[in-house]
Amino acid sequence: MRRYRILIITHAELVPADLAALATSEDSRTEYDVYSTLTELGHHVRLMGVGDQLTELRETIREWKPHVIFNLMEQFAGIVSYDYYVVAFLELLRQRYTGCNPRGLMLSRDKVLAKQVLAWHRVPTPAFHAIPFGKRFREPHKLKFPLFVKSATEDASLGIAQASVVDDMQSLRERVEFIHDQVQSDAIVEEYIGGRELYVGVLGNSQLTTYPVWEMNFGTLPKASIATRRVKWDAKYQKKHGITTGPAEDLNPAQTELLGRMAKRVFRALHMNGFARMDFRLRDDGSVFLLEANANPNLTRDEDLAESARSVGLSYPALLTRIVNLGLSYMPEWRMFEG
Repeated sequence: MRRYRILIITHAELVPADLAALATSEDSRTEYDVYSTLTELGHHVRLMGVGDQLTELRETIREWKPHVIFNLMEQFAGIVSYDYYVVAFLELLRQRYTGCNPRGLMLSRDKVLAKQVLAWHRVPTPAFHAIPFGKRFREPHKLKFPLFVKSATEDASLGIAQASVVDDMQSLRERVEFIHDQVQSDAIVEEYIGGRELYVGVLGNSQLTTYPVWEMNFGTLPKASIATRRVKWDAKYQKKHGITTGPAEDLNPAQTELLGRMAKRVFRALHMNGFARMDFRLRDDGSVFLLEANANPNLTRDEDLAESARSVGLSYPALLTRIVNLGLSYMPEWRMFEG
């Protein structure tokens, strides 16, 4: 196997002064898993924290000449929707990188725009209404309660709680105001889709691979629960309520095939590449709705994407190797004019 110079970029606050502290930092689990695994594979690896300037990143690329950037950025300058500017900057430098390209990041991060694109491609998503930040609240008369309120741009379940599901207009108004005031973003109001919460991982550039369907089991929480930040990330809360994720059981072959096919359609419709995770709801009547298209999802060793790949024999080191190779082989416009 060829050894590469790999520069991992992430947020500055996640990189301790002493890299040995990575192993014990709960906030830097992904960084530790990726850094340690790529190092054990024999690559020459550096870990770099990026703040609100790109000058140091440019100079490091110029001096060290990495073969590929392993991108773990989820925002830039505190703004989630700006992460694609970092990737666009890498493309301007003609630097290869892992994960999604700028267009795919822009489309998938903007939930309203993504839903509009997917509607044109006839991908079922919940009916919705957008309420821009700073604009007066207007009642979405065409939507049916219960409704689900979230930020139109933030990810990682920011601003989402069980109170995000509302049953009347007054509660809806209050939740929209909460998103505007606390999250400082546009709000998106969707018809709530009940049912099983399922995840499908996708890897590839032009040729796509999907991995086994994974399911969120909400344990003792109410049947109408949603994947809040506590549900996804709070280990104590998960243990208290018996919240787990694992292989989706009792799906028939037709349902499994449909979920895989839809995941690939979404991936291509939103111009993604690299790796992604698609979040679906499967209703009792068998209908499937896309909830979210997540470019560059969490790559921690024990998270859904890695565990799903591992269930079919793709180890964590092999998964990261595949992601690196996808970054090296991706063909942005500048590579068409090399040489």
